[in-house]
Amino acid sequence: MLKTIINGVNGRMGAALRAAIEAEQDMQIIAGFDKRFGDAPLPFKLYTNPEDCAHGADVVVDFSHFSAVPALLAYCLRTETPAVIATTALGDAERALLESAAARIPVFHSANMSLGVNVVLHASKLAASALESDFNIEIVEKHHKEKEDAPSGTALMIAEAINGALAVKKDFVFGRHGTNDVCKMTDLGIHAVRGGAVPGEHSVLFLGPDEVIEIKHTVFSRNVFALGAVKAARFVAGKAPGLYSMDDLIAAGADRSD
Repeated sequence: MLKTIINGVNGRMGAALRAAIEAEQDMQIIAGFDKRFGDAPLPFKLYTNPEDCAHGADVVVDFSHFSAVPALLAYCLRTETPAVIATTALGDAERALLESAAARIPVFHSANMSLGVNVVLHASKLAASALESDFNIEIVEKHHKEKEDAPSGTALMIAEAINGALAVKKDFVFGRHGTNDVCKMTDLGIHAVRGGAVPGEHSVLFLGPDEVIEIKHTVFSRNVFALGAVKAARFVAGKAPGLYSMDDLIAAGADRSD
């Protein structure tokens, strides 16, 4: 039985992750971390501060807020518990904490837990490398009205991956406005749209002189991210210390299919 703790258990993604884990025959939620109390009682212990939890688990999965990451990592280090960090909008300080923690425990981090998005990322890198000299590149992302960070962590992840595949890195341009804002070949535009209840949509546009190529991923339910996090939890539990990503999970899946 894979004993699991959810950080951010009373949030929207926490609820989706709880349902996904409860559907698994060999996984069990033994505790939850959240500063907020939900409307209904939980069938496991809720801690408002990870410091108050004395026992460890096989893995902790985090869908919370970037400000909660330092306290969570402190708990994981104290209890030597592997961590899946699915929270977005991490800054340099939080990323440095991930790298430091990964020297002692296994840490899995991705700005997007969807396997489909990570396939889009690889396809975008391939297209960017082939089309670099003649095509403008723009990224458009859409999310629900309550999403706080813009652009999304996934849009930035795709943009950084594209830049890594290019011979000459592009300058990120966030939105466009004004009367003298000509799109340059050295630009990589990133645009955020917010509204309604859209779980997530990302489009990568390659715009040439006479043709347009679009690589698009649309999410219809948060369950996609929850199921990806379950796969990540299974993957990282029992691993050696290190910083792992969706690339590692996908590669492991490819190895098993051979």
